[in-house]
Amino acid sequence: MNKKDKVTLVPELRFPEFKDKGAIILENGNEIFESISNKNHNSDLPILAITQEYGAIPRDQIDYNVSVTDKSLESYKVVEIGDFIISLRSFQGGIEYSVYHGICSPAYIILREKTPIVEQYYKYYFKTNKFIQDLNKDLEGIRDGKMVSYSQFSSILLPKPENKEQQKVADCLSSLDDLITTEDKKLEALKTHKKGLMQKLFPTEGETVPEWRFPEFRGSGEWEISRLNEVCENLDSRRIPIAEKDRKKGSTPYFGASGIIDYVNGFIFDEILLCVSEDGANLVARTYPVAFSISGKSWVNNHAHVLKFENNFTQVLVESYLNSIDLGEFLTGMAQPKLNRSKLDVIPIPLPKEKEQQKIADCLSALDTLITVQVEKNETLKLHKRGLMQGLFSSVEEARE
Repeated sequence: MNKKDKVTLVPELRFPEFKDKGAIILENGNEIFESISNKNHNSDLPILAITQEYGAIPRDQIDYNVSVTDKSLESYKVVEIGDFIISLRSFQGGIEYSVYHGICSPAYIILREKTPIVEQYYKYYFKTNKFIQDLNKDLEGIRDGKMVSYSQFSSILLPKPENKEQQKVADCLSSLDDLITTEDKKLEALKTHKKGLMQKLFPTEGETVPEWRFPEFRGSGEWEISRLNEVCENLDSRRIPIAEKDRKKGSTPYFGASGIIDYVNGFIFDEILLCVSEDGANLVARTYPVAFSISGKSWVNNHAHVLKFENNFTQVLVESYLNSIDLGEFLTGMAQPKLNRSKLDVIPIPLPKEKEQQKIADCLSALDTLITVQVEKNETLKLHKRGLMQGLFSSVEEARE
């Protein structure tokens, strides 16, 4: 860009006190940030992992176990608090920010401000879809692991409002992040509470009476241990998988091993049922529930078992129980874990009499409702943040002066 030319923009959303400040100037990346390669250290600083989830973070704080020799540490670069790092994944998730003083692999590019800026402003900007798209403009057809160079970063135009406006935007988004963190903690507390409740309300392995029991059922005798196929009907034979290219778009949820994967025309089921993952890494990782209820018109492929219960309260208990236990002994396959029908059928399920089942199910359902409401609240906040970032960093006009 000719130095005589100036590219400017006006954000779609702007705080009132800055609306009369005129358009925001765009500057090349290398006008705001310089590339730093300081290897002057005694290898006594924490080694930083550069991640999309946590940004730059000491390796010992996350599950990152890659051994490094003392010799290779000598080539590691020093990262200061407030630095930005271009990683091997930046073309996917933007540029990472460091709140730590440490060292990182020499493969990474460290960016440091050349002129006074509000670092938090760029921390958010470097995660916007707009910036990531700009980062990928000259990287067509790249393969996983392609490094974005400082030269490529330098060619990107970055907004540079006055520092007061940068601070205002950063404070706004930071406050929203604090609120999201608080609500995420509430969600985790609810999930932890349910997990603890399950451990008390259900008998432990080898026992037939739970530690906690509602007053009216104390002394009501032992729970009965049944095989799963003795308490429900298996409807796997009615499942119909549809290849993605053959699916006709519609409003019916199309379920796979871990939940909805698409929406199709038509339906197979129209009732309350329980799906249980048949295969996939989630059977071990347990990132998502392995058992989940479905209702109304639905379509299920052959990656989830389909179970029908006589009573909804029994289904609630079985769903909660399957999601709380280790299924390892019932799985086959290493690379691709699988819960076969024959193994699923014989999973032992502890159940009390129906009235006690109903009482426990009501308790768990009430807690599940609280969790669902909290999940929706958290998602709404995150959606609001995405919309806010889009408005604060996007432009309604862009021009050359």
